[in-house]
Amino acid sequence: MEKIVGHLINGQLVADNGGRRQDVYNPATGEVTKQVALATKATVEEAITAADKAFPAWRNTSPAKRSQVMFKLKVLLEEHSETICNMITDEHGKVHHDAMGELTRAIENVEFACGAPQLLKGEHSKNVGTSIDSWSEFQPLGVVAGITPFNFPAMVPFWMWPLAVVCGNTFVLKPSERTPTASLFMAQLALEAGLPAGVLNVVMGDKEAVDTLLNDSRVQAVSFVGSTPIAEYIYSTATANGKRVQALGGAKNHAILMPDADIDNAVSAIMGAAYGSCGERCMALPIVVAVGEETGDTVVEKVKAELAMMKIGPGRDNNNDMGPLVTKAHFEKVTGYVDLGVEEGATLVVDGRNIAIEGYEKGYFLGGCLFDHVTPEMKIYKDEIFGPVLGIVRVTTQQEAMDLINDHEYGNGTCIFTRDGESARYFTDNIKVGMVGVNVPLPVPVSYQSFGGWKRSLFGDLSMYGPDGIRFWTRRKTITQRWPSSSIREGAKFSFPSNN
Repeated sequence: MEKIVGHLINGQLVADNGGRRQDVYNPATGEVTKQVALATKATVEEAITAADKAFPAWRNTSPAKRSQVMFKLKVLLEEHSETICNMITDEHGKVHHDAMGELTRAIENVEFACGAPQLLKGEHSKNVGTSIDSWSEFQPLGVVAGITPFNFPAMVPFWMWPLAVVCGNTFVLKPSERTPTASLFMAQLALEAGLPAGVLNVVMGDKEAVDTLLNDSRVQAVSFVGSTPIAEYIYSTATANGKRVQALGGAKNHAILMPDADIDNAVSAIMGAAYGSCGERCMALPIVVAVGEETGDTVVEKVKAELAMMKIGPGRDNNNDMGPLVTKAHFEKVTGYVDLGVEEGATLVVDGRNIAIEGYEKGYFLGGCLFDHVTPEMKIYKDEIFGPVLGIVRVTTQQEAMDLINDHEYGNGTCIFTRDGESARYFTDNIKVGMVGVNVPLPVPVSYQSFGGWKRSLFGDLSMYGPDGIRFWTRRKTITQRWPSSSIREGAKFSFPSNN
């Protein structure tokens, strides 16, 4: 076994305390490569204490100096990109080029955070009343926390902590215990870039660590990405404790395929969106709603042909299109949904079960699966499978397709494939989903926008990163100030102040 992955607290790596540990696997081989230490309540409290002590000095550090750390961090991330991507591939399983795309998006969030002096400028109004000026400032909250999922160990933490710390907060990050290494390594790079000890702390752990963050009164805000049941738990628990919360949950993203669409280009887009990263994305595309029987027949045949050419294998081989699922348990869950889809009566056009990769027979590989004639009553339609399983639903009109999307409990992402501007405009205007694409199957907002779904895909009022991120990680303070002339004595006024 390679090593024990510990914690980063107050600028120091903290070794395993002899407590509970959990195995970390290479999904391509099924082998245990390391263990991760699961933090006790006391260890998490130690990290919170470090962040609390670091806050006063960091709060009073100028935004310009904070942003300089981000500039240096960006350079270090680029210099170590191969190392980071190999860490992601070896623990998650995604193909190296996919990991590089993830890291690029992470770095974009660092670039946005570099603009702190501009982003944190207040708003000033002179002479709102006689000799009275008023302005707003955006002040940090204090100690804040982030809880991140296994599927984006580089990108999702960087949706959170760079912007949080550049706003003047101090941070405790709890990455997924399934993919811990990249997050810890990048936090060490932040120290190398000049981030003071205690400003960013990383604790590995499970529910015990999460509950400590949710219940400690020193933690002012919590950001989370993961499944809907956990998002709802985190939101309800943390808000009950008076914390600000943004908790991003699950998804079941639909694409509408109109009869007038450029089918060949749409199918190419659908393939990447449905099967990229083995479908383990909250913005993955597991459902295509084909408008018209001819459209349905065409997309099924073309996707079937593409699946026959898709290369599946270990993520370290950059010639592959898709790697393994993250763990054996998740592999069994996804294959169980394929079994269920057959039982429910959907037509399994392409069966990816029982795939064998030479030299990697113990890896968690599942080939791309394609179901036709999926209906809204089926669990494979309702549930977030989080694997390489694409379902085709057939309808007769665009409105019928939109009704399916609007009626679903999730509202994370969606898209429409069409050449008709009127259809696209009606879709974008009336669909009840937070992130919408037109001929773009993965409409993930860039770093200077904000990421967030609707309905049971987001608990909280503010989305992730971008402008909403600034609002989430700061608290507005409005100051009204007057310096009256010492030579004039004014009498008391008992009416409510106004500009009259």
